[in-house]
Amino acid sequence: MQKKLLASLLACALGISLAACGSSGASSSTEDTEAAAAAAEETEAADTAAEEETAEPAENVELVVFAAASMTETLTEISEMYKEVAPNVTLTFNFDSSGTLKTQIQEGAECDLFISAGQTQMNQLDINADPEVNTEGLDFVDEDSRVDILENRVTLCVTDDNEAGLQSFDDMAEALREGTILMAMGNSDVPVGQYTQSILEYYGLDEQELAANGEISYGSNVKEVTTQIKEGSVDCGVIYCTDAYSAGLNIVDYATADMCGQVIYPAAVLKTAAHPEEAQAFLDYLQTDACMAVFEEVGFSGVE
Repeated sequence: MQKKLLASLLACALGISLAACGSSGASSSTEDTEAAAAAAEETEAADTAAEEETAEPAENVELVVFAAASMTETLTEISEMYKEVAPNVTLTFNFDSSGTLKTQIQEGAECDLFISAGQTQMNQLDINADPEVNTEGLDFVDEDSRVDILENRVTLCVTDDNEAGLQSFDDMAEALREGTILMAMGNSDVPVGQYTQSILEYYGLDEQELAANGEISYGSNVKEVTTQIKEGSVDCGVIYCTDAYSAGLNIVDYATADMCGQVIYPAAVLKTAAHPEEAQAFLDYLQTDACMAVFEEVGFSGVE
């Protein structure tokens, strides 16, 4: 009887011991698994950080922008601002009359983004424009990117001494009829020249007759017209208010919409662009409040 009791007690003790060992093993196994998982997560995080540190910087890009000469000062200032936004992008500008820029694009010049001082030059490159304007069926404009970005104003500016005493477009028209002044204007392929032609027509003046009489001096772009006024080689000239502001010229009158319509600057990424994504990004940037503030300082305004 005592032997059976002793055997039972030994069996119970052995069972308890084995149970304890089993429980300790399970706990140890769980802890090992959790530790391994944590270590794996730490390794993955370290690998990710290392990959980010060794990632190649954004590719350097030269973005070629063709823009109307009247935007020279503003875009030059904005280009410095853009270095903070896209340090990998180098902006290369070609400033000239919109007509000259249109011809260069048509002839195969490298250009990513085109900003014109008039709708005509943009339309001449846009396959979706009126065929009476795009007479050659040119297809350079990415229609989805095209936007009217700015509005300018056409002004009558005079020399510092204003010996002719001009105070308005009415005065200019009367003096041209009398043959007593020399006026500067842009060529017919230049937007500012086309606006001036509309003003002359508004007053019933014959441009060819005035030119033949030596009353008109021409410039190949608005900057050349501005220079003639500033140097005093003419009595007056028709230019944009932005150029008048930049050159510190005297504005005596502003053309109304009846005289020459609105002066709208369209912009578009070209289908031939080498860097269309970067061109679109810069075009988007030009429409931000920061850039509009720069434009407005010299007389531009947003298109309503």
